[in-house]
Amino acid sequence: MKNKNQKSTNVYEINTTAWDEENFYLLTTLTEKQVIKVIKPIVSKERRSNSDEYFYDNETLVSTLIEKYPDEVVEFYQSFETITI
Repeated sequence: MKNKNQKSTNVYEINTTAWDEENFYLLTTLTEKQVIKVIKPIVSKERRSNSDEYFYDNETLVSTLIEKYPDEVVEFYQSFETITI
């Protein structure tokens, strides 16, 4: 049973490039809007940049989320283990 004050936990697959192998997963108490609000400007800035001067990686995105929302759960996963039954 969920406590009224308990936040729901979400799992999001984050896709910021054309390559699926660069996707990652977040297990977090953040909402989709909160995640997008932080990640989108970082990705957009790199896309507008005409050089390699501005670069981000997945760890940078996750670190920025943690800095912005220190009291929330933000866990980074490259993949999940599969349970075959």
